[in-house]
Amino acid sequence: MDIYQFRKKKEAKQKISMVTCYDYWSAKIINSSPIDAILVGDSVGMVMYGYENTLSTTSSMIAAHVEAVKRGAPDKFIVADWPFLAKFKNLKSFMEAGAHAVKVEGAGETTLDLIAQILDVGVPVMGHLGLTPQFIHQMGGYRVQGRSMESAQKLLEQAQLLEEKGCFALVLECVPSAVAQEVTQSLEIPVIGIGAGVDTDGQVLVLQDLLGFQKDFFPRFVRKYMDGAGLIEKALKDFHEDVKQRKFPSIEESYE
Repeated sequence: MDIYQFRKKKEAKQKISMVTCYDYWSAKIINSSPIDAILVGDSVGMVMYGYENTLSTTSSMIAAHVEAVKRGAPDKFIVADWPFLAKFKNLKSFMEAGAHAVKVEGAGETTLDLIAQILDVGVPVMGHLGLTPQFIHQMGGYRVQGRSMESAQKLLEQAQLLEEKGCFALVLECVPSAVAQEVTQSLEIPVIGIGAGVDTDGQVLVLQDLLGFQKDFFPRFVRKYMDGAGLIEKALKDFHEDVKQRKFPSIEESYE
């Protein structure tokens, strides 16, 4: 997978699948799957470190987790999230760690200047509009974006602007399905949705969400493909009981 194949998939009407990943062991599993691309998201701060939001995620975190993911998934296209208030000089660490591109939230003047800088040194950029978690305080919380005619039109204009500036793809988060469909149809670059309906060019989900590891997190747009937390809890309980009852380790699991 490369940036040109993203465009080709859209042209061929082939959906793009993308998941977040933050570590080596899960990256190895993804590497042997048909998933198209991996996002090392700034959500790592919440999922792996327990922060309240993504604002506490640092550039050093992203670089370290990209490096781990690259070791586990050398065959996958890896996108590194651009952390809140990261410096341009941090780009080097992301690319050296193994990222193929970076994802940048928003389309304001400062963001557009940053995107231009990144593209100017030869690094592909994926845009991100709709619910942009790094703007959480400005948005007043995690709210669906683009509900009004005015906000939907602004979203469309921003998406077109990001395409014009050179983004190879766009993530569209938490917007009404009809708005996402209009944005998708208006762009030549692929649009990857999360909480944006079925008519985008692809979908992305947090790995821990789709595997059911997050017991206290149930956003509407997440489908749990397994009860990961339940399976792990059962395995731990079974191990605990086997230890207490001297069933583990067995003779076969011990050394003479």
